[in-house]
Amino acid sequence: MTSGVVLRVLRRPLQPHHVAYRRVLSVKATKHEPLVLRPYQENCIQACLDALDSGCTRIGVSLPTGAGKTTVFLSLLERLKSDGKKAIVIVNSVELAKQAAAQAERLFPDMTVEIEQGQKHVATANADITIATYQTLVRGTRIHKFDPAEIKAVIVDEAHHAAAPSYQRVLGHFDPHMKVDIENRPPSPVPIIGFSATFNRHDGLALGSAFDRIVYHRDFLEMIKGQWLCTVRFTTVKVALHLSNVKLSGVAGDFKQTSLAHVVNTESVNQVVLQAWIDRASTRKSTLIFCIDVAHVRDLTEVFRQAGIDARYLYSGTPYKERTDLLTAFRAGEYPVLVNCSILTEGADIPNIDCVILARPTRSRNLFAQMIGRGMRLSPQTGKEDCHILDFVDSTTRVNGVITTPSLFGLTPEEDVEDVSLEELEKRAEKILTPRESSSSDVDIAGQKSITYQDYESPFALAADSSGAPHISELSSHAWCGVSDDIYVLQCLAKGFIRIQPIVGGDLLYGKPSYVAVYIATNTSSNAPHIKAHRILTAANLADAVRGADQYAKNRVCPGRMASALFRSATWRKKPASDLQKEFIVKWWLGSTTAAEYEHKRQQVSKLTKGDVSNFFIRLKHGAAVRSLRWSVTGHA
Repeated sequence: MTSGVVLRVLRRPLQPHHVAYRRVLSVKATKHEPLVLRPYQENCIQACLDALDSGCTRIGVSLPTGAGKTTVFLSLLERLKSDGKKAIVIVNSVELAKQAAAQAERLFPDMTVEIEQGQKHVATANADITIATYQTLVRGTRIHKFDPAEIKAVIVDEAHHAAAPSYQRVLGHFDPHMKVDIENRPPSPVPIIGFSATFNRHDGLALGSAFDRIVYHRDFLEMIKGQWLCTVRFTTVKVALHLSNVKLSGVAGDFKQTSLAHVVNTESVNQVVLQAWIDRASTRKSTLIFCIDVAHVRDLTEVFRQAGIDARYLYSGTPYKERTDLLTAFRAGEYPVLVNCSILTEGADIPNIDCVILARPTRSRNLFAQMIGRGMRLSPQTGKEDCHILDFVDSTTRVNGVITTPSLFGLTPEEDVEDVSLEELEKRAEKILTPRESSSSDVDIAGQKSITYQDYESPFALAADSSGAPHISELSSHAWCGVSDDIYVLQCLAKGFIRIQPIVGGDLLYGKPSYVAVYIATNTSSNAPHIKAHRILTAANLADAVRGADQYAKNRVCPGRMASALFRSATWRKKPASDLQKEFIVKWWLGSTTAAEYEHKRQQVSKLTKGDVSNFFIRLKHGAAVRSLRWSVTGHA
């Protein structure tokens, strides 16, 4: 901002909503140091510019906590050339708005910056960058002062929220095509660029309504190896939580807070949390604890205090000044333990955190990543060498979908993890997930990319181990079948099937999803058995693909009561196979055989259930299927 602009702003009568703006302007008096970006930040900005130049106008960037997302999107805005000269940054809290505004003033002092939030911060819509909370933009008519024709880009911070209806209404002001089906909608007249540390939703489906493509991705493992984030050590603490008694949310699929609190916020569990901290983390300087709800926060804080430990807490109802004072003192290392629920999962910049305790189980990979991400920032000035993550695992029952430190690496929740390094966990996962030798072979045929054959010695090889992978049952309670190396099929009764398979060339390292899920419906109107495949989603990993496909199956393909038939535990799957099914399998298996062998095989087949037979046909059909189709990010079956 030039001095003339500063003078014009300061000559206006100072209204209450100008106070924050004036305070930001005062930063301009400080000496401006040249901004030097990290290599991955430069690569990220270039990936965004290349995508925009190619005509892709709804793009996402996935960078973990501590990677400098704010620096990246501000630098991107500074380089972005467009007919529009202004930019909007959408955040989800006033704290994030103020952090981003202060960062913009420090990095680019020649830019004008305003905040649009509540009654206290009313922007003029004339600044180079306006940082606005979505809560303010979605209410009333305040968004209408921002003319889309004057906007060169809309940045969405914490963009995993962008599929929510409130965000969709806000983004629809700048992109009238936002609600058009992803496969048919034209480019957005205003580029919409989302940034998030956890670029997926728990349902795995909805982000396509806001973004067409993730153009750049770095996960926390890569960042740690590159020494851009601190080293992490993990410990799992096994405790009797009885999570099988906890109800699930029908919308998000995570545990219902009230139900979860009943089994976790107990005197015995809280004492275990305290003892785990004393035994494993009492030498840590700054421990952040995540709880379930306000009552849990208060009760656990009191347990620590009664043990003589200076623990303090905050939650969404903590007054702003008190919250600011608490965080300032925690950053300064004035007390060792800060307990919270929900409030510090996003946007909290506290680099000195060297221990994170997850005292609340979750089935949300996003939430888990957000919580552990709080401790991964570098902080050499405070003497921080690494961050210790303490994760609590149910020792009584295994509940599908619970995210734990072991499951983050593809291990089972029962895996013993005590003060284990990142490298050790990766070695364990690699050992378990190393592919076994396969008897399949690829044969090139003119007109086809390849045909893959899988030989099976008996129908029991097709019916047994139906998952096709040891970890699939951890990802879903539906009856998925692994049909070959990394392809999975869910039969949706007589309506068709859903297939998940890798994307050839997929690599999120370069902005390309790794898996695609498609639905192939049964064709009831012609001789062809199935109609053209419909792409459901693309995903960063198998877990996200399965989660999204499960939601699609029960909400779109087999809604209502039919959905219960998709489960591995469905009643019909346990019933004996029909005589016709058994006879077919016996004939398929017979070949050249003696009478004694024939009778022996018939007796074995007689024990098969309908679920076994279903697995048999799915794996037989798809395991030797012609795979002439190869997927790209935008491809279709």
